[in-house]
Amino acid sequence: MNDSFAEANFSDLIAAELPYLRRYTRALTGSQARGDKYTVATLETILKDRSPFENEHPVKVNLFKCFHAIWMTSGQQFVEPEDGLRSRAHGLLANLTANSREALLLRTIEEFSLTHIAVIMDVTVDEVRELISTANVELADSFKGRVMIIEDEPIIAADLSAIVSALGHEVTGIARTHAEAVSLGSELGADLILADIQLADNSSGIDAVNDLLDLMDVPVIFITAFPERLLTGERHEPAFLISKPFHEAQVQSAVSQAMFFASTDTLKN
Repeated sequence: MNDSFAEANFSDLIAAELPYLRRYTRALTGSQARGDKYTVATLETILKDRSPFENEHPVKVNLFKCFHAIWMTSGQQFVEPEDGLRSRAHGLLANLTANSREALLLRTIEEFSLTHIAVIMDVTVDEVRELISTANVELADSFKGRVMIIEDEPIIAADLSAIVSALGHEVTGIARTHAEAVSLGSELGADLILADIQLADNSSGIDAVNDLLDLMDVPVIFITAFPERLLTGERHEPAFLISKPFHEAQVQSAVSQAMFFASTDTLKN
């Protein structure tokens, strides 16, 4: 009876953190499909051996640590044939300092403490600080592009525009509705789309993005107050998510990461 309860409780604890691991793995790989392969591999490993969870660390920390053990041995490589923007992205990633991008994502997107990142990556806190600093410099210097913003709240749109511009990217424009977004994209194009989920006229940011992806093949970052609702595994999902309310560092990191990947095919049927 107690074993059955423990089994159910453990499964529930893992399930609660799974959407965030899926968000992280796809940000590393640039796509839903590849990210989810690593998530499945992590779960299979846990089913065989739960001993990595027999410590004082939170379940989420141990879950991410299990993933990183797999990522370090079989990940960090893109073995599928690549072309176009994705090929260029992987070429750039090959020149980045090892583990720097991982540390930056764990800190800015997943909001782990430096101590927990050190546990996950099996390094020291000082090494984590150095990796994050290195990632910020290398990513910022790697690629500059044109960013389209789809956001109906003027203050948020202005904040996003300022952050993107400070990174050295050009903001092509700000759209408040589905129709405005399609019109802007058709006229000016972009290298990256930054989109809210709910727009001013109650239209869908996801629908607007899907229409834009018929016109251009670019990476997309979605902004939502409920990221777990877009990470259920029940449908095609975005590779890059920012949670509301967001911090400047989260946007900076997500924009820099997304510029490397043409991940929008994961949004299409």
